[in-house]
Amino acid sequence: MTSIKKYFVLCGTCLGLSLGLAAQFNVSSAITIKPPKNRELFHDYIDKEQKDLLAADGKTDNAVTFSTNEEINLLLANAIVRDIDEFQYSIEADSLLEHRLKVNYLTGMSNMLRYVKNNWRTKKVNLLHLPQIIDGYKEGVVADRSGNSIENIIYALPYDAGQAVLAANIFSANKGYTASKNLLILKYCTLHPSSTFITLKDNPDVPFADSLIKVVSKRYPGQLYTYSQASNKLGGIIRNINNDDFVKAVTRMSRSKSGQQYFPFLDNIVKGKITFEELDAAEKDSIQYYRLLVKTQMDYMQRAINKDTAIAFKELTAKLEKKAKDVFVTTINGLHNENDAVRFRCLQTLSAQELFYLAVLSDGLIYTSSYTSGVYPLMMKKINNRGDSLLLSLNFDHYRKFISQAAAYNTLGNFLSTFPRHDDASDLMKAFVGGLEKSSGLEDGVDVADSYASIIETNKKLAGDVLSLVQENYQRNLDNNNKKGIVIYNILNKLFLSADSSRNIDLTKELGIPPVYNVPFSSLTNAKGEVIAQVFFYGDKDGQGIFTGFQNMFGGGNWSIDRSNPQWITIKSVKGSPVVIYANKPLPEETGEDDKAQQALDEYLQKNSLQPTVTIHRGHSYFANSTISYMAPSSRIVFMGSCGGFHLIDSILHKSEDAHIIASKQIGKTAINKPFFQLLTEKLRNGNGIDWIPFWKEFKSKASVEGFEDYIPPYKNLGAIFIKAYRKSMGEEETDG
Repeated sequence: MTSIKKYFVLCGTCLGLSLGLAAQFNVSSAITIKPPKNRELFHDYIDKEQKDLLAADGKTDNAVTFSTNEEINLLLANAIVRDIDEFQYSIEADSLLEHRLKVNYLTGMSNMLRYVKNNWRTKKVNLLHLPQIIDGYKEGVVADRSGNSIENIIYALPYDAGQAVLAANIFSANKGYTASKNLLILKYCTLHPSSTFITLKDNPDVPFADSLIKVVSKRYPGQLYTYSQASNKLGGIIRNINNDDFVKAVTRMSRSKSGQQYFPFLDNIVKGKITFEELDAAEKDSIQYYRLLVKTQMDYMQRAINKDTAIAFKELTAKLEKKAKDVFVTTINGLHNENDAVRFRCLQTLSAQELFYLAVLSDGLIYTSSYTSGVYPLMMKKINNRGDSLLLSLNFDHYRKFISQAAAYNTLGNFLSTFPRHDDASDLMKAFVGGLEKSSGLEDGVDVADSYASIIETNKKLAGDVLSLVQENYQRNLDNNNKKGIVIYNILNKLFLSADSSRNIDLTKELGIPPVYNVPFSSLTNAKGEVIAQVFFYGDKDGQGIFTGFQNMFGGGNWSIDRSNPQWITIKSVKGSPVVIYANKPLPEETGEDDKAQQALDEYLQKNSLQPTVTIHRGHSYFANSTISYMAPSSRIVFMGSCGGFHLIDSILHKSEDAHIIASKQIGKTAINKPFFQLLTEKLRNGNGIDWIPFWKEFKSKASVEGFEDYIPPYKNLGAIFIKAYRKSMGEEETDG
């Protein structure tokens, strides 16, 4: 460090260099040395980086605490202080090294250390590799000054360490530089296979490009499809691969106008089970195409059970979901004012299995009446009222989602009653509740949690059975010391017990999560004591009509409305506590003006440090993702209307982990929404927090109409509470499976 300018004492036994390196650097055991004036600045640069790295742990001293292991901390401090000082000394002590090269190698060291300093927090560099990085750089200097390649040195290093060595930015003239860069690209793609295609797009000239494409293409067929369409060098490389049937098939798809329709059947196409011509014929008829999707889904599911996962299985399911929603569910939802014969005409030719997928893959979109009056009874009729036969024919694909959905629409009891053997129905529920610790994500656990809120209201005996199964699984995971399972079933047990108000379960205390049953007024106000609310409207016909009714809610002498802004209105309380409501105008969606208004309002709120704590979604469920994208992370009360299932709830909680979510299993009704907004805003204007149980009772008295039971209060939104509690217990990184 700076002391090198005055003196430097080295002990031969602690140089941290090999004997060969020591000889190359011409190190002696105890010498005082001072660099000349024309090189002091370059030593200063290194000294600064040393000091910054030592201070990166928050303490300005000669020690570091980057690990819980004290020996590792000592090694890191030794590398930062002694090893780098030794390098500086070695450069200065080498009489055979000319000034230009000394400056070059000193500059490289400071560049490399700066790269480490700037990238270790984002984990682009593993700080525990610092000794290897420093040694690797020293070896690179030795090789470079001898005219030898640095390739083998980079090859021996981990990816991040090799990248740091090349970040010294002094080896570009070395004969092994290009090979070293290619090595690092290969190491990176090996570590991050999902980033292979984007990496090759920026580095298409690597000699192993086609080999790497063939290796990763089956894991990421969607990326292969997209990049094979590109008119760049990588696209050309992909299209010129002629010795791989899989790549050739995807390339052919990508050049066809019907490529997206072919893609879900990719595995069967490659195996010769279906031809492009057969797909072309099916595509012309939306029902036939949907049937083919279902048939292929069932085929792929059977293969998955036999540990043979089909390529593009996820893409197949995604396409099946889209067709179920676009072709059938949107149609029967839209005809909700027609008689059943007209409304459900498009379903009549579908099989029980086709109706099953239509239901489970439209969770959060399908209306209650569409399910209970149309899809479910027709499905059961087509399967001869045998629920066990239905699930067996489907290899139990999506069965947890189906059970959760049946519970939500109060058909689970009926479905289980269609099992000829009571034991079979019991085994199904055991499977539904059991083994959640093996699931890759949280969705299965959320399905179990959500189902209980409905089951306990409609079938007390079944609710008791489910609770017992949860407790049995909790004990099983305790016996096996499975942390994930212990956490999941402990949360479910506490949630289900809390559903019985007589038990007085305090979920905040039991699960360590924010209050579930109330939102204090103080948590909704900003520094000025204001409550900021934001309402999202959309510019379709329904949205424009709702907007007019919404404004009419705020007449009288308690509120004022400012309509002067062309993109949004501002509603302010005139009496009581300050409440400010911002609502974008439902400008025409055809031209995207509603989205522009939301974006402009979002920018205004951010610019003026206005953080909404109440978010209201006023639009169809297919607009929900747009609302969430603009929703403020500060939101504590979120009214979403249509629930949208696990993915929507999960997205909300990723945006605002403490949100209290009000959801609906049905289309929103003005007769219900209006009294909710009026009651909520009046509570806030009067300076009251929201205590959900009495709030919901009061709300029900004001909105006692058909459909009210489809609105779920936050304290009964067990899926959302489950996600919050799980993340609290396991940490965010665990939730993605």
